[in-house]
Amino acid sequence: MPVNSFDNYPMTWKPDKQLLTPFLYASLAELLEKDIIEGRLIAETKLPPQRELADFLDINLSTVTRAFKLCEQKGLIYAIIGKGTFVSPNRVKPLAALQKNEPLIPLGNLRPYYQLNYIVSDISRRILQSQSVDKLFEFDRKNDLNEHKAVAQQWLKKFQVDTSKENIFLTEGTQNALVLLFLTVFKAGDKIATDMFTYTNFIALAQQFKIELIPILSDHNGIIPEDLEKKCRQQMIKGIYLVPTSNNPTGATMLLERRQQLSSLINKNHLLLIEDDTYAFTNYEKLPALVTMIPKQTIYIHGLSKALFAGLRVAYMVVPDYLIHEINLTADVINTHPLLLNTKITSHLISSGQANSTITQKNQLSQQRNALYNHYFPETTSTNSYSLFQWLPLPKNRSGYQFESLAKEKGVEVLCAERFLVGGLTEQSALRIATCSPNTLDELDRGLKILKSLVEK
Repeated sequence: MPVNSFDNYPMTWKPDKQLLTPFLYASLAELLEKDIIEGRLIAETKLPPQRELADFLDINLSTVTRAFKLCEQKGLIYAIIGKGTFVSPNRVKPLAALQKNEPLIPLGNLRPYYQLNYIVSDISRRILQSQSVDKLFEFDRKNDLNEHKAVAQQWLKKFQVDTSKENIFLTEGTQNALVLLFLTVFKAGDKIATDMFTYTNFIALAQQFKIELIPILSDHNGIIPEDLEKKCRQQMIKGIYLVPTSNNPTGATMLLERRQQLSSLINKNHLLLIEDDTYAFTNYEKLPALVTMIPKQTIYIHGLSKALFAGLRVAYMVVPDYLIHEINLTADVINTHPLLLNTKITSHLISSGQANSTITQKNQLSQQRNALYNHYFPETTSTNSYSLFQWLPLPKNRSGYQFESLAKEKGVEVLCAERFLVGGLTEQSALRIATCSPNTLDELDRGLKILKSLVEK
């Protein structure tokens, strides 16, 4: 096709040839990545056929093929044989980069009861006014770290995790714990199994470190053991990432039998488990963590930002004996340790009993809000009344991203299933409804009422 015949030719993506630089495939890949990340190419957009794009740019087909391959490795696009190449659903914009729209009713990002922040404000004020506050800004306070590890050790016992101080690492939140693991335990090309809908930042980090995620089918009780076993037979899987209590975003909580089945499979297939127990405080049935069943094959991460206060970026990570030395070295090199001030505040909250009372208040608020959600959507309400969010399936013909836009027009912020999806396509979209985020019950009521009318249209 002559170049000038493309002037009025419909193409979903027309990169500017003048922006291409030497090493054409890398330059073309950069242009494609930029247009995806900045939202000019929305999720599920079908890209032009490679040969058509090569003709449009007047370059070799192999150059386009290499550029597409590079973007596919980054998780930006995916291909379906016989159908074409599409923009990946979870790479349009990371959640942290989404604009915060204050006028909207916030049912999208998790804001775990910000109205309780006065508790941590009071404690922080007293600590900052103490005579020893200057020591909290020193760089090397190893003795203090041991004290905080002792507090962490006692806290974890509340969740049936009994370990020594030597096995506990304090990190600046769950994300930094995951970074530490990707730098120490895993390498580019490794495969990690996970729920097909999972924590967006885990997906983003895996893509950044070139870790391949293998989606496993799940039901209302979490990952299905039979599908995990099947995938382990088919592929060389090194690890598995699980959120056993209140999986983000589906809210599924694994019952005891499912935890035992998965522990047995993990042991049998010699997998390394990353157990993210950020929502352990919502575990009203007191189900045991998987680390208690297979401690030698589990790295247990207990983030505190949801249980306590979002700005306190502190997580407790428990690792097996054989990983202590290596993780220690990496942690010191990249300095994943939390700020001493944050650690001091967290330890004070726990030691004083205010952490327990904060969790009690949050769980009571969640019960009220989930009861309200049940009024509007009784068929999809989670059985966990302490959950911070709900999972609302959409009618099969509804696109998640389109529903997000429609809800925004009506004044409600929500997040669709596609943002949490591992892999290419989902047969049915859904919404994660952050019932914990509105400031008041009345605001939540107004938001749910709007969503109800939109879903029924």
